[in-house]
Amino acid sequence: MHTSSVPSPSTAPQRHTNPTSLRRAASSVGPFVRPFVLPGLLLGALEAWARTVGQGSDALSPPSAAVQAFAKAAMDGSLWSATVFTLGSAALGLLLGSVVGIALGTLLGLSRRAAGMGGLSIEVLRPIPSVALIPLAMLVYGFGLRMEISVVAFACVWPMLILTQAAVHQVEPRLLEVAMALQLSPVARFTHIIWPAIVPRLFVALRLGIAITLVVAVTVEIAANPYGMGYALMTAQQSLDPALMLAWLFWIGGVGFAINALSLRLQTWVAQRMGETA
Repeated sequence: MHTSSVPSPSTAPQRHTNPTSLRRAASSVGPFVRPFVLPGLLLGALEAWARTVGQGSDALSPPSAAVQAFAKAAMDGSLWSATVFTLGSAALGLLLGSVVGIALGTLLGLSRRAAGMGGLSIEVLRPIPSVALIPLAMLVYGFGLRMEISVVAFACVWPMLILTQAAVHQVEPRLLEVAMALQLSPVARFTHIIWPAIVPRLFVALRLGIAITLVVAVTVEIAANPYGMGYALMTAQQSLDPALMLAWLFWIGGVGFAINALSLRLQTWVAQRMGETA
């Protein structure tokens, strides 16, 4: 009678973990986990403090309570309506400021006479804080979208103007000489010669303008305009709701991070399409 032999534990096949594969797996996961280590530690420390020493504080709340307040604001729609208003105001202000800044920067970069005539006015207006225009904008437009757009556009126009002027100065002079020899019109000279040469450099100004617009838009809403994410943040503070206030604070930071990441990706894509390295 034939009996099948069962391998003893000593002879059974064993799986050996390769240390090299573990190191490779850890190295592949590390770059994605590493940026979240410090924020996670800070949130954990805040959670522990708010649950123990700071329990009952009117200024700070546990991050877990902020998550619950965030979910409630997302469910009732207040989160999205305020976000849309702030982002819409920032986008329209950025668009208006960029158009004016690029146009004036190109003119000042091409014409020494225009630069000499407008230099003093620019240096006088540029140092004015954009939030200092809030009272004037309120008198002209009142509360609402137009007031916020005007202040955001004023803040955005100066970096776009200065960096556009510098980019135009760096255009190869031979290209401008060719355009003059071909008797191109000013519009054709800009679209075919100047614009392709300055687009990669303009993205530096655009990223700076994006950061400025969001900051200024939220500041205007905190200071004066009763709409948007900044006003919602102030309402939570005045209502003594630290959980909702913390939720809005984290949300504004997350929105700014996402916008900056998207602008960086767009800059890289455009630079690759134009044959340059970002």
